[in-house]
Amino acid sequence: MKPAFLLLVSTAWTFTGAQHYYQGLMDYLDNRLLAIEDRMHLWHEQSHRYHTELLDFKKLTDEAVVGLKNHHDVMFKDLEGAALRVDRVEQDVDRAETQTSPRACSNRADKVLEQGAWRLQESRGEEEEEDDWVELRSEVSDCVEIIAGIRSVKILKRVGAPKGMWTRDPKSSKVYVFNGTSGDNIYQFNSVQDFSRSPGVASSQQIRLPSDWRGPGSTVYDGYLYYIQQEGDAGAQVVRYELLSDSVTDVAMFPVESHAAVYHLNADTVADLAADDQGLWLLYAAGDGEPNIHLAKMDLASLDIEQTWDTRCPRENAEAAFVVCGTVYVVYNTPLASRSRIQCLFDVNDVVSSEEAPLVYFPRRYGAHASLKYNPEEEQLYAWDDGYQIIYRLNMKRKLLA
Repeated sequence: MKPAFLLLVSTAWTFTGAQHYYQGLMDYLDNRLLAIEDRMHLWHEQSHRYHTELLDFKKLTDEAVVGLKNHHDVMFKDLEGAALRVDRVEQDVDRAETQTSPRACSNRADKVLEQGAWRLQESRGEEEEEDDWVELRSEVSDCVEIIAGIRSVKILKRVGAPKGMWTRDPKSSKVYVFNGTSGDNIYQFNSVQDFSRSPGVASSQQIRLPSDWRGPGSTVYDGYLYYIQQEGDAGAQVVRYELLSDSVTDVAMFPVESHAAVYHLNADTVADLAADDQGLWLLYAAGDGEPNIHLAKMDLASLDIEQTWDTRCPRENAEAAFVVCGTVYVVYNTPLASRSRIQCLFDVNDVVSSEEAPLVYFPRRYGAHASLKYNPEEEQLYAWDDGYQIIYRLNMKRKLLA
């Protein structure tokens, strides 16, 4: 009986100890669960606060984006308005220059062979007499005029590469097109009107030269083509080519061995040629480090160099140049093409200087001039601008002779 009682007491004691152990374990687990619930509640509150703050931030950013978009639209409209106003100002300036510039020798320009291409209606008074116009023509032949401004602009067409040259022989009606910056062929048209009507160069006569021409600096005068020839590292040469007989009649070396471009903004123009009744003019760079454009006067027939000058017109930012009555006009622009302007000139007779000459701006068109060729018979420029062929008619005035 006694062993059974001891066993019962021992069992009860064991159950009581186990009960206390499991109760302690349950209390511990309950406390841990309460701690976890508190942490979860805190995390939920924090996440809710973060979510609210993110929503507020998104709302602020959306409002900021909408505001920036509105400001952008307003600014874009303002810029469009400013661009329109600038274009109107440029048009007003061009119109004012056209209205205020002298109209010397305008009758000679009107009597070009390509009157049909112009169709410009200009009123003339009944009191004008033919003798007055004959006297103006004699002044042109005496070469005592300088450019006063741009009278009108005609955009003829667009054909060919962004760079090239086109011109008309002053002694005939034929037009010549040099597409690109080098090649051994050119395109001949019977007139400006034929060129304007032709689809591309389809109706032209293609002329193949015995050697490649280099750069858009060629010129045509009295049935002869004058162009620059340069092969590899060899020195550049001026070639005189007779168009009627398809033969080279003379070749002359450059006055210097420099391969530098004459114009800073037209690296393909090794040299630039111009021809008139006074002779053949060669614009070139004396060397890579030479800052100014140099001028040489050559004999039309023999290509002998008669005289050279330092024009004191900088090569920096120059894009093209041309010669009128022994006066070099250098046209400048900016590396990012803007509005071209005649900013420097050099008179071989020292009659007029850059300070005395008017600052002439070209109407803004497409890009930059790859070439400008002056026709002394018509008093107009043949320009190549980003593949467009353009004609500028000029106003002239008398030089202030000493």
